[in-house]
Amino acid sequence: MSDRKVTDDQIIEALKLHTMPKAAEHLGIHIRTLRKRKSALARKGWSPEHDLTHAVPDGFHLKGASTLYKDGVQVMQWVKSSIDHERQRELMIAACQAMSEDLPQIDPVSGPISTLANLMAVYPIGDAHIGMRAWGEETQGDSWDMTEAVRVQCGAMAALVDLAPAAEQAVIINLGDWFHADNMEGMTSRSGHIMDLDGRYAKMISVGMKVMRQCIASALKKHATVRVINVVGNHDDTGALWMSVALRHTYENEPRVIIDRAPAAFHYIEHGKVLIGTHHGHTCKSERLPGVMAADQSEAWGRTKYRYWYLGHVHHQSVKEYAGVTVESFNTLTAKDAYAAFGGYRAQQNMKCIVMHSEFGEVSRHTVSPDMLKEVAA
Repeated sequence: MSDRKVTDDQIIEALKLHTMPKAAEHLGIHIRTLRKRKSALARKGWSPEHDLTHAVPDGFHLKGASTLYKDGVQVMQWVKSSIDHERQRELMIAACQAMSEDLPQIDPVSGPISTLANLMAVYPIGDAHIGMRAWGEETQGDSWDMTEAVRVQCGAMAALVDLAPAAEQAVIINLGDWFHADNMEGMTSRSGHIMDLDGRYAKMISVGMKVMRQCIASALKKHATVRVINVVGNHDDTGALWMSVALRHTYENEPRVIIDRAPAAFHYIEHGKVLIGTHHGHTCKSERLPGVMAADQSEAWGRTKYRYWYLGHVHHQSVKEYAGVTVESFNTLTAKDAYAAFGGYRAQQNMKCIVMHSEFGEVSRHTVSPDMLKEVAA
């Protein structure tokens, strides 16, 4: 019996009946492996030599335990647990991979006849917040729902692809908070804030996937390869993870689409002398990002001359140049919700395409706003 097939329950039963060496022999694993597994079980609450006999569920770890004894006999015990965030992330990714196996897959489509190898078109999408609902009279702006999100997000991407040169590479960067909420309750996972949602969570998933697939389809018409990066945001910690897994399966038969698979807070893109880092912006301040890039990408740092950080989160544009790196945050196409309106936030709404030259860095950019799309619709 190999280690990966041995469950916690099997280990507990074996240790109840046998000594450590006999239990390892019975389970068919090395005794050192068994000791490591037993230590892990102790962290989860199972350590009978300390009167701890009930392990907490997978995805949690033991926070503390209080035991009441009377005349040396255990009378009552209180077991306190807390969320094991790293383990829950592992379980979420495994579940997403299992569920995505039944999703339909996209067949390859014909690419452009010719492209420019030295150019890369970057499409940063700031905080789409798909699933958000806003009432214009309350927010003193435009009303917003999922129907409007599809029209504006898909329309802006199509318009930007039309404006962009036929760069060989395209990179679609979802800068985080693609989804407005992270669970069936319509709340964020980290803070527990209740969001204004347009419809059910299942509908939000369907619309969010539809919008991203349409963005990819638009980019495939002009660019030879399309890379997609889904940055983890504070509104969609798990949403960004399962969307990457689902998209990777959906485009498994399309070699022109590359879905970044790392469930990381920071992602990097290298194109000739250009290095781009992406992050949502909620866990690391801007002034620390140059050092993060230098540490994470030391070799790429030495190879490149033009370095950029692209961020979301704040919904407004800001550009600051540090030694060796420019840090930029991006606007969102989405209208402001009640929280933003009551807080006095009044950023512009737009989306950009940034054209990178492999030798000279950024050489041009194009901007599309929701008002421009209204003119097209009219």
